[in-house]
Amino acid sequence: MKPLILSVAAAAVLAAAPVSAQTQLTLRQCIEMAYSQSNNIRRGELSVEQSKNELSTARYQRLPSVSAYVGQNFDFGRGLTVNNTYENKNTRNTSFSVSANMTLFSGFRITRNMEMQKLNLEAATADLEAAKDNLGINVASAYLQVLCAKEMAEAAHEQVGLSSEQLRLKVALRDNGKASDADVAQARSIVAQDEMNAVTADNDYNLALLDLSQLLEMETPEGLIVSAPAESEAASVLAGPEQVYQEALAGKASIKAAQAKVQSAEKQVDVAKSEYWPTLSLSAGISTGYFAVAGQDGDSFADQLDQNLDKSISLGLSIPIFNRFSTRNGVRSAKMNCTSTQIDLDNERKTLYKEVQQAYYNAVAAEAAYASSSSAAESADEAYKLAEAKYAQGLASATDFAEARTNRSSAISNNIKYKYEMVFRTKILDFYRGVDIE
Repeated sequence: MKPLILSVAAAAVLAAAPVSAQTQLTLRQCIEMAYSQSNNIRRGELSVEQSKNELSTARYQRLPSVSAYVGQNFDFGRGLTVNNTYENKNTRNTSFSVSANMTLFSGFRITRNMEMQKLNLEAATADLEAAKDNLGINVASAYLQVLCAKEMAEAAHEQVGLSSEQLRLKVALRDNGKASDADVAQARSIVAQDEMNAVTADNDYNLALLDLSQLLEMETPEGLIVSAPAESEAASVLAGPEQVYQEALAGKASIKAAQAKVQSAEKQVDVAKSEYWPTLSLSAGISTGYFAVAGQDGDSFADQLDQNLDKSISLGLSIPIFNRFSTRNGVRSAKMNCTSTQIDLDNERKTLYKEVQQAYYNAVAAEAAYASSSSAAESADEAYKLAEAKYAQGLASATDFAEARTNRSSAISNNIKYKYEMVFRTKILDFYRGVDIE
């Protein structure tokens, strides 16, 4: 699955630009803004950097370690002199040394540890992409909910306009003696009800904006405007669940992370087994010193440094014989951890299969519901127009007109809801197939 790539430049522009500028944001821009502001994403990025640092540390284990030492010692009272005799003299001794140590062989522990850290980096990177995927899904859901609430609010206000026009006509008919005060009162009641519905729809829209703004880590939803996707983006050809699952299995970030963790755990077993092997190391050093006794003349500082110069080089082989079963138990723990990660991977695959099946059937149902609701909305709109014409001419009762109006409003609301449900479900299905959310 192609990762949801964060465009750093675009995120910087979005973060710097004030939302109060009334700029319409696309779904991709909202997702990128959420990436740049999310603490969970930042934590994931830190985990990746930490894994890179641990990999660097593992690589540098091949290099020798070098250290220097400078010491100054003062003795008071009986002590060793330059003649290798003891006298009651104050002495001082200055020493210098440089040493280096390099591991030549450690049972392949360094190589295996480096391979394990590479896999840990892959897992951390995949975990970051999985966190971005989850955040992108949440933003897409909130984004489409905003569009849905906006359309419902527009439909509610349109209904207020239609009802207000009917009230105006009823007042005119009453003034001409063709309608009663009861008819006018009924028309005013319908307008009031529609105005209340519009207020509720406006509040739902504001709440949807608030939910989206909180995902984007905005201080306030004021000035936040989103743009609707093109009609061509509203739906896609649905692939079968088995095809979608195979595509998701090959590319979903959470699966990649689980697979990398299994491979890392297997390498951890090899690292633990390396403790059974002997360790061969190479050491080298050079040292010198200066010795002086109070009240006695000796060689100069430079002469002593030259005369006391000592060089050494050595090979050491450390053979493990018994370490209180520490290595054995370490290998056992590593194997148990490996089994645990394999179980996690199996659970991840099963969960993915269930999610894909649910996403597929939800998408199929959403498409069918949208098609049915579209037909229902058209029929309800035609019925409303007929009832409206009859009501205006006094050929239909207020009750019949109110029922037609209610049916139309409900059908339009359902059509809007199912349209965005279909858009969201098809986008979810495409997401499992590896298509970026746009």
